[in-house]
Amino acid sequence: MTDEERAPERIPGRTAAPAHADESTGAPLTGEDSTTPAFGDGTRAVRAGLPEPAKHEPTLPGPVFAAHFHLPGEPTGPYTYGRDENPTWTHLERAIGELESPADDSVETLVFASGMAAISAALFPQLRAGDAVVLPDDGYQALPLVREQLTAYGIEVRTAPTGGDAQLDVLDGARLLWLETPSNPGLDVCDIRRLADAAHARGALVAVDNTLATPLGQCPLDLGADFSVASGTKQLSGHGDLLLGYVACRDAELTAAVRRWRKIVGAIPGPMEAWLAHRSLATLQLRVDRQNANALALALALRDRADVTGLRYPGLPDDPSYKLATRQMRRFGCVVSFELPSRAGAERFLGALRLVDDATSFGGVRSTAERRGRWGGDAVPEGFIRFSAGAEDADDLVADVLRALDEARD
Repeated sequence: MTDEERAPERIPGRTAAPAHADESTGAPLTGEDSTTPAFGDGTRAVRAGLPEPAKHEPTLPGPVFAAHFHLPGEPTGPYTYGRDENPTWTHLERAIGELESPADDSVETLVFASGMAAISAALFPQLRAGDAVVLPDDGYQALPLVREQLTAYGIEVRTAPTGGDAQLDVLDGARLLWLETPSNPGLDVCDIRRLADAAHARGALVAVDNTLATPLGQCPLDLGADFSVASGTKQLSGHGDLLLGYVACRDAELTAAVRRWRKIVGAIPGPMEAWLAHRSLATLQLRVDRQNANALALALALRDRADVTGLRYPGLPDDPSYKLATRQMRRFGCVVSFELPSRAGAERFLGALRLVDDATSFGGVRSTAERRGRWGGDAVPEGFIRFSAGAEDADDLVADVLRALDEARD
């Protein structure tokens, strides 16, 4: 069976009317600036990227382990060598593309070995010595490493905070604007559509790190971005058992440059990782809704505690980002951040938790938390906690956190 015969049909979509938020609870809603498909998110996640049904064939074909393919005669066709393409990638890439922009079948997605590989592939092919790029100064911890490398290549790097759309102030003359919203770990939100319009008016490209929101939380391409980039390691695959990244784009020329970069540097995912990620997409909506609900329940439980300060969650009605988040997001993510009075108190809190692992990363079905300052790369207080809500029962999770806070009091 040819790749064309296996090609899945895309699920059609439509633009929905704006929905309204529940001001008392901050429940997830459809953002005014978002696109809602004709089919529900659960239906799309379960069906995304599947091949057309074929008798005696599996619903989701297993991983294809191949360094090379039979290739008599001229090298035409989709699969020639394992660094270029793989059928397992193809299904996953189509699936992610359908989720990233459900109403547009022109989106092309490329998967990578990690989120950092995807970030590099979106940035480096677009920039040359003498160009300027705008990065958030409160984004993913590895961005300073990217900044060092860009500077070494003669590229001017400007930075500004995510909140308040502050990157607008340093945008003039830039070749590319990089956004991360919500930001990690501070959870500030910026206006993607406003910034994308401003960047395009100045001749700049726009890339959005969509890791924390996932495509079920917001669709950056539908808000005007040129690239939607994410780590599939986190909530997209959701089980903490693989590394993956992807870049989604509508423009064929920009996509070709990203594809060429992947081929040059060989930053390709293994077929097993790609298959596991695709399999995990089937439960994405179930996981995201449960984890988002748990994050909100935790934020609501923490907001009146005297020993907790600096509480942030975009879905909390009194969060500084709530109004903007409700306009462009359909779900607000699984991460809650807050501060405890001291480093020692934060360590005691983490040690007292029974249902939460002290681990880095976020987005898994098992809740995790960490004292973020231990890495030394984020401008956060010593008692700053990044908490990733998992899929446990909300009452159990909240009770465990409140008990651990009581035990950790200074």
